[in-house]
Amino acid sequence: MSKYKSDMTYPPDLHDSSNIGPVRHFRPVYQDSLPPCNHACPAGENIQAWLALAQAGEFEEAWQVLIENNPLPACHGRVCYHPCENACNRGFANQSVSIHAVERFLGDEALKQGWKPRIDVPLTGKKILIIGSGPAGLSCAWHLRKLGHDVEIREAKSQPGGMLRYGIPAYRMPRDVLDNEIQQILNIGVKLTLNTKVDDIEKAKKEGGFDAVFIAIGAQVGKSITIPQTDTAKNSHAKGGAFPIIDAVDYLNDIENGNAPKLGNRVAVYGGGNTAMDASRTALRLGAKEVIVIYRRDRTHMPAHDFEATEAIDEGVKFYWQRTINSIEGSTLNLEKTTIDDQGKAQATGEFETLQVDSLILALGQDVDTTPIQNLLKLDEKSKTAIINNEMMTSCNGIFAGGDMVPSQRTVTISTGHGKKAARNIDRYLSGSHYKKSGATNIVHFEDLHLWYDTQEAATKQPELPLNKHHDFAEILGGLTAEQAQYEAARCYSCGNCYECDGCYGSCPEQAVIKLGKGHRYQFNYDKCTGCQACYKQCPCHAIQMYTEESAQ
Repeated sequence: MSKYKSDMTYPPDLHDSSNIGPVRHFRPVYQDSLPPCNHACPAGENIQAWLALAQAGEFEEAWQVLIENNPLPACHGRVCYHPCENACNRGFANQSVSIHAVERFLGDEALKQGWKPRIDVPLTGKKILIIGSGPAGLSCAWHLRKLGHDVEIREAKSQPGGMLRYGIPAYRMPRDVLDNEIQQILNIGVKLTLNTKVDDIEKAKKEGGFDAVFIAIGAQVGKSITIPQTDTAKNSHAKGGAFPIIDAVDYLNDIENGNAPKLGNRVAVYGGGNTAMDASRTALRLGAKEVIVIYRRDRTHMPAHDFEATEAIDEGVKFYWQRTINSIEGSTLNLEKTTIDDQGKAQATGEFETLQVDSLILALGQDVDTTPIQNLLKLDEKSKTAIINNEMMTSCNGIFAGGDMVPSQRTVTISTGHGKKAARNIDRYLSGSHYKKSGATNIVHFEDLHLWYDTQEAATKQPELPLNKHHDFAEILGGLTAEQAQYEAARCYSCGNCYECDGCYGSCPEQAVIKLGKGHRYQFNYDKCTGCQACYKQCPCHAIQMYTEESAQ
């Protein structure tokens, strides 16, 4: 499958002769650079590499390359907010490559076909304890096991997955997909122990004979807030009270455990983050006739991703923007209207209104249970999470931390990247050395490309359940077909890295470009090269740089 049309046209100044003469002043050099998608990926995926393989229809090989960095592609293809696509150079021409959709296809295909990861490393005899089985813990376990270490995950809950399971509803994260990808991690030799809370980390490390520990406890404790209440509403945080008030994290957790609380016909959700969106949409699915999200700022300043709000609105969730809950009287919420100042902060107006509801869900953010670490590690004063160094080690030697446990943005993909980084640093710590990241650092931007071919192909749209079917926890978004995944992968510009389009070979007037065979790219014959820049000016992906003769020596 070719991504380019045969009627190639070139810029009129391609054969500029300003550099041609008896002495060559510049020479072309093939040089790989960093694609913006790779650079933006918190999990450090080599996106461009597996897209190239998917374009060629080599799906299993593409999956193998993908899981070198991320063991949960089917999950990430569903729940990652894909910053790679925001950085994709193609977005400046028309539409970004739908990277997440191709990733999901590869993950799903692996589960469907039963592909096995290729791991063949000698065992090191080193043991690592991982506390928490969310994305950070699973990722760290995966990478440590691939490095030959013995790994045990201890999880306090009855099922693994952390916030992937207990924080994301099934209509976004199907549980069979999650279970199967976790099982792939366990199948390579990772040990998982459930219903085991680690309260004393040093004791667990010593008694288990572990050489290192990675703490990956997720933020599953809802932030509290004091709202003045009358006697009829006080102490109603316990489910079943006169006026049910429940934390969003607890609400989603109860649903996952089959203990969904009854919240009545009219439910208010207080907060403007992604968890508030999930809780509101879940309440509708569980029978609420009306769900109202109350948020102190406007939509522009809400922390939830805008598309999450759009989907909630499409499903029937109502929004009361620029309001705070001032007090609760029985089942009546007293709301105060706000204005937004120049810094985007909400300011009280002194103007009030009331809202009658049957229950209230608090979605004001999450904290980490720091009980196991508060007397062991140095904590960040603001976030109350573990302080780590550049190698992800805490203040206690041999104990590392990542994911929600450290000061950082809290997303599945960031946590997955933390797990990988921690694994590599733990591996070097166990060998007495230090991990150093290598690879290209020069990022290729849109203006660096020479796009002389048609760029108008539209992105592939994933199939979606019609709105009238959004009444249960069936998955809303569908996946791509093999043909669609191959097409979508072919939309990649391969920014900064040669993909053997033969453009340089065809454009060189001196026949100075030598083809080395498929997969081996090209080289220049500098005895023939005049430095005319023809190859450089046509290279669509900017994989050729021009250097002065002095600097190239």
